[in-house]
Amino acid sequence: MAASPAEVTARAGVTFAMLSDPEAAQAVVREAADGIGPGKGYVDCSTVDASTAEGVGAAVEAAGGEFLEAPVSGSKAPAENGQLIFLCGGSRGLFDDVAGPLEVMGKASLYLGETGQGARMKLCANAIMGEMMVALSEGLALSEAAGLKHADLLEVLSLGAMANPMFALKGPAMSEGTYPPAFPLEHQQKDLRLALALGEEVGQQLPLAAVANAAFLKAQERGLARSDFSAVMEVARRRARPE
Repeated sequence: MAASPAEVTARAGVTFAMLSDPEAAQAVVREAADGIGPGKGYVDCSTVDASTAEGVGAAVEAAGGEFLEAPVSGSKAPAENGQLIFLCGGSRGLFDDVAGPLEVMGKASLYLGETGQGARMKLCANAIMGEMMVALSEGLALSEAAGLKHADLLEVLSLGAMANPMFALKGPAMSEGTYPPAFPLEHQQKDLRLALALGEEVGQQLPLAAVANAAFLKAQERGLARSDFSAVMEVARRRARPE
């Protein structure tokens, strides 16, 4: 335990940060920079946009340290089980130096190039994840409205080419209408927002991501921000069966 970010970075050879959004990442590094100097490393595992990652890296390097962005694919259970996937950019030397800790915390670590590439990869992945969750929600809501059992639909999905761990993990709880937070819904919406901004920056249209983002915004308006991101099911269910 430490009283401030600066105390952490002063005491640690390498500091790992994992924060909720760009604003938090920027606020923490401003304080953490006071404890950073030559020979120190700072690894930021937050999911942010590329410009934020570059800004955090610049602050670390201005203080004399080395910077690695390392946003992760995986939520609560993968973190507890050491099964995260690290998507890294920045200092190749620091990436090599922290190979041991990354191996303990994750099942894979990819070095993707300069700072910002890790953030971009994470947003691509999480945009797909958000779209998939909305698709599953609508399929479950459609089966319910059509008088079919959720369990039967989930079995059909599990037996074919659409089988995937997320559907298998989240589907049963969604069917029951329970959403214990492993990945809060507000963070999924934040990632979709950042992915849409990335699409605009590079000139790539993302119509499905835009629809998914709208669904997650509606879920937030209904008080589900701190529920698991699978709670977007409640938006789909209400669409299919209006009050």
